[in-house]
Amino acid sequence: MPPESVDAHCESQLRLLQELAQLMDAASDVAQALDKALALMAGHLHMMRGAITLVSPQTGEIRIESSYGLKPAERQRGRYVRGEGITGRVIESGRAMYISDVSEEPLFLNKTRSRDLKKEGISFICVPIRLNNHVVGALSVDHLLADAATLEDEVRLLLIIATLLGHAALETQGRMDEESRPSLRPKGFVGNSESMQKVYAQIAQVAPSATTVLLQGESGTGKELAARAIHAASARAARPFISLNCAALPENLIESELFGHERGAFTGANATRKGRFELAHGGTLFLDEVGELSLMTQAKLLRVLQERTFERLGGMETLHVDVRFITATNRDLERMVEEGSFRRDLFYRLNVFPIFLPPLRQRPEDILPLASHFIQKYSAANGRKNVRLSLAVMDMLQRYDWPGNIRELENVMERAVLLLGRENLVLPQHLPPALHSVHCGGHGGDDRCALRPGLAGSLQERLDELERACIVEALESSRGQIGRAAASLGLTERIMALRLKKYGISYKTFRPARKGMPPVDSDA
Repeated sequence: MPPESVDAHCESQLRLLQELAQLMDAASDVAQALDKALALMAGHLHMMRGAITLVSPQTGEIRIESSYGLKPAERQRGRYVRGEGITGRVIESGRAMYISDVSEEPLFLNKTRSRDLKKEGISFICVPIRLNNHVVGALSVDHLLADAATLEDEVRLLLIIATLLGHAALETQGRMDEESRPSLRPKGFVGNSESMQKVYAQIAQVAPSATTVLLQGESGTGKELAARAIHAASARAARPFISLNCAALPENLIESELFGHERGAFTGANATRKGRFELAHGGTLFLDEVGELSLMTQAKLLRVLQERTFERLGGMETLHVDVRFITATNRDLERMVEEGSFRRDLFYRLNVFPIFLPPLRQRPEDILPLASHFIQKYSAANGRKNVRLSLAVMDMLQRYDWPGNIRELENVMERAVLLLGRENLVLPQHLPPALHSVHCGGHGGDDRCALRPGLAGSLQERLDELERACIVEALESSRGQIGRAAASLGLTERIMALRLKKYGISYKTFRPARKGMPPVDSDA
């Protein structure tokens, strides 16, 4: 760049910083000031879009609070958790990152869907917003395609701008949860993907009525949780919620469970027993795996749906019930109707208000929030604190296909907590073998299935955290004996000592306290 161009470039940057400082000093409405700051940046830089994402102090969720060049719907989709995508990683690590071409980087999630990655040539820069040595958010910019030198120069400028925005960001952050619209997400659900937002809206829409609901989706997607949410938000919330898994009982017991029986109705019927219909009177009856019912039981269920009457097995008295029906299945009932294994008239009775629960592989943005939720749940149950997912584990979780859906993810996280070492860091060796290979059969070429190249520093960070955790685990197993710990890792004692110095680990911490002696201080 000629000297005169360099001077003009520097002058333009200084003018931008002066104008931003004046804008922030004079701001009375902080949220508007952040929007104006981004617009001002667009006038000085080769900026196509820009966003300020902040961390909620209440929930830890990361979401876009101010933007330039984004539509409201695109801005609403800009939600992350720590470590997710480029924005989540910048906030997690506190380090700036840039991508020369986003179309070639699988880690770039394009969650706002504001870019056409096949047509637009875009470079991306993201820098942390800090205040008092804490990362409170990130400033990100879509830049016209540029070389590394140009992007590094702009990173330096954006870091200065992020400092100017720090106090304003904190003030906005403090009001984030109070000013946000009430969430439709029912209690117990985790995740804000677009497909789940649709489910939440459907639950809110149907819950106040007495309409029959059919929940569809693969096993482990949360159908019973959805049924309970519908009941809890209905006028019947104070009345019973009764559930029955139709696949869990043999055919000869299903009718007794549903309708009850009189004393002497069959061998072993020593007393009159109420069925699930009677127990659910005034409330909700949830029939899971309804596709497993025999044609004979389907006919009897149809009568109850139509007339709200039935008789107990062995009884003559007709009983009337006021019950709200919610059913669920992981089978294709329409195909079963065509095959003749499910009654058409019953299907139409059940399919009044269908809700589809998407499989986990179709809502990848919810994987890390769900994993964090289960980590917290089982850490608390096992007396562990501050348990974290390593970056390598985050990648593995997002690449996996999750054929068992949320139930499988929960089991994996529970197992990981039980295997943790002293570091409280979930590492690849804490995950089952199935996750150690890319398992993406259902993605149809999803970018999440590609092997992900590391960004600057990210590979070394992963190696360091893995090495440190392995050393700690080896010292725990050897009770602080450096020689045994080194041998278990295939290291010499000299190399082991160098690693201990590098990571600030004292072997004395792992030595058992002698009787009558206080534990050894790791700083001694």
